Amino acid sequence: MTQGFQKVAAIRGMNDVLPGVGARWEQFEEIVRNWLHAYGYRNVRTPVLEHTRLFARGIGEVTDIVEKEMYTFTDALNGESLTMRPEMTAGIVRASIEHNLLYDRPHRVYSLGPVFRHERPQRGRYRQFHQIDVEALGFTGPDVDAELIVMLARLWKLLGLTDVRLELNSLGQPAERAAHRAALIEHLERHRDVLDEDGLRRMYSNPLRVLDTKNPAMQAMADSAPRLFDFLGDESRAHFDGVRQRLDDAGIGYRLNPRLVRGLDYYNLTVFEWVTDRLGAQGTVCGGGRYDGLIELLGGKPAPAVGFAIGMERLLDLWDQTAPPAAVPECEIYIVHQGDDAQRLAAKVGEQLRDAGLSVIVHAGAASFKSQFKRADASGARVAVILGADEVASATAGVKPLRGTADGAGQEQVPLAQLAQFVRQPQ
Repeated sequence: MTQGFQKVAAIRGMNDVLPGVGARWEQFEEIVRNWLHAYGYRNVRTPVLEHTRLFARGIGEVTDIVEKEMYTFTDALNGESLTMRPEMTAGIVRASIEHNLLYDRPHRVYSLGPVFRHERPQRGRYRQFHQIDVEALGFTGPDVDAELIVMLARLWKLLGLTDVRLELNSLGQPAERAAHRAALIEHLERHRDVLDEDGLRRMYSNPLRVLDTKNPAMQAMADSAPRLFDFLGDESRAHFDGVRQRLDDAGIGYRLNPRLVRGLDYYNLTVFEWVTDRLGAQGTVCGGGRYDGLIELLGGKPAPAVGFAIGMERLLDLWDQTAPPAAVPECEIYIVHQGDDAQRLAAKVGEQLRDAGLSVIVHAGAASFKSQFKRADASGARVAVILGADEVASATAGVKPLRGTADGAGQEQVPLAQLAQFVRQPQ
């Protein structure tokens, strides 16, 4: 006796995207690709799986991502440690080094796809989620930093979003950060009694991240900490002033946030986040900045770079609140048929209509016209094409509008030779 198989559900925090929602994703992705193309960005695709050392080196060994959140395993074939990518920048930089992408000129690139972090699932935070990752590789000046932010303002406009705010900071250069780090550690040591377990653990390994605390008991300590901005030299200040000036030129408002550090170690100079109050605790929609040292850190020749990442699920959530999705039709034309000869003809007519650039569903199997019309209506098609014995004999098709007419109204008989031209016109 065969034991029953226990049904399998999706892993918690890794969600299915079903057909109706999938159509919304496709609509969103088309907007995103057209937006990126308008700024000259080209698509790259890197593997989901990379060597663990890439992320440990690139992201930082004492970041939350590397310490707690990566899906890492040992390859049974060769004993190598591999990791499901928790973000995309390190992989794109690895690919640019491996394939000498920056040998002849800078590049503007983007990637869309899933990333993986072992976090506690909640709204806007999943274990498999999707990112739009945009990178400008080989560009030095504040003009490109500002261009990326202006790009994002255009995307919010395309999506009709009005309540996404920009926060801006500069992290300076390594020597400036080192001087600030020493002052910050001294400050933390004086306030050791208010640090929580995470703050104590990071006090020497990653003190800047201690200031990014959400612990209310540590807010006063964080507010009184030395500001990195006060340690910036003339070049770093000039770069930041250049970014701000260009944002002012574009009419983009922002809030200076001296505690904005981002969660990855590779940033320098400009960092930014776009945030909202409409997604609960997960209010960061987009984050990014400049990372001029990462390419050299991962073994390449020194080259500047700047980029950002957008959480697609969060942005879709925000877009759906702003512009609730309308049902997306499954097809434009639905072909109903009765009889074996009509069914065979329907398959042929369907291909001819697709040749003409139309999306078509041919009803599968045999069923009554009433049942087929019910399915045609549910598909969202604007027109039903009807084939029966009379139509087969006369080489014609019935054409019935399914939207905006009274039941049974508007049906016409059309010669098959003229069918594609006829159904392409608004009914």
